[in-house]
Amino acid sequence: MADPVAGAITQSSLENSLQPLHLTPEQLKQIEINRLKAKARQREKEQEASTSASALNANNKRPLGVTPAVSKSPTAPTTGSRPLKRDLRLGTYFEYDLSKMVNSKGGFLLEDGNEIDEDVRRKEKERERQRARQNLDPPMHLDPSLNPKCAECQSMDIDQTFKKVFGCLICKKCQNEKPEKYSLLTKTECKEDYLLTDPELRDEELLPHLLKANPHASTYANMMLYLRYQVEEFAWKKWGSPEALDAEYERRTADKKKKKNKKFEQGLKELRKRTKESIWQRRRDEEHKHVFGAMEKGSDGTDKQICHTCGFTIDVEFI
Repeated sequence: MADPVAGAITQSSLENSLQPLHLTPEQLKQIEINRLKAKARQREKEQEASTSASALNANNKRPLGVTPAVSKSPTAPTTGSRPLKRDLRLGTYFEYDLSKMVNSKGGFLLEDGNEIDEDVRRKEKERERQRARQNLDPPMHLDPSLNPKCAECQSMDIDQTFKKVFGCLICKKCQNEKPEKYSLLTKTECKEDYLLTDPELRDEELLPHLLKANPHASTYANMMLYLRYQVEEFAWKKWGSPEALDAEYERRTADKKKKKNKKFEQGLKELRKRTKESIWQRRRDEEHKHVFGAMEKGSDGTDKQICHTCGFTIDVEFI
């Protein structure tokens, strides 16, 4: 059971503490003086701590301490994050938006490359379309007697490309066994070895040709390949016989060699001419020209003139 007297005393003291204190002006003044003195002592302690931190101990080390916020030390805590200044030694630089960069596969930044890409793509499609026209295989008949057969071995496994392009019934095996007849020749070989012209090689009725992709670049014109025996037949017909073709080839080779030698001789002749002219001009420049002075009387009474450079003397007579 609680004591009623203690409870009354506690309640009365709580009520007295909640009542406002009535201080005199002298008391308020003394409180303010005490507060200022306490702040001054706190400031002196902070200054002593900062000076003692800069002093070295017995081991020549700075004592461990907390760096105050007002310190100018590099390790002092910063009140706000400021951006670092850029180093001027790095020089000028440019900022690029990497999200807008396109890989041009050349190491350069191209701006107007769309037109070039479209033109290249259009040429490649055109070359593929030309080659696709020759690669269509016709269907085979169920009756073996109706299917075409190889002209050499009577096999039905013929090369459809040769049949469609050259009109030649030949199989792959016979092509490999007889390259002297069924091998393919390029346009350059036909012009150099069989002395055929461009109009003749471009005429598909005279010489059918097979189109292949150019190995140098896909945008270049397709290679034109010709069947060897067809080229030889046309060349024999054009020149009359293989001997006549060989004779024409030898004649053109000799003419080409003759023109080359003539051109060389002409160049050598011009070189000799320039060399002779330069030597003659050099000799002419090196020739001495006499510079005579005034006339003088000699010991024999004749008038003489003497060159100032070489001392050459001439006699002068007046008529």
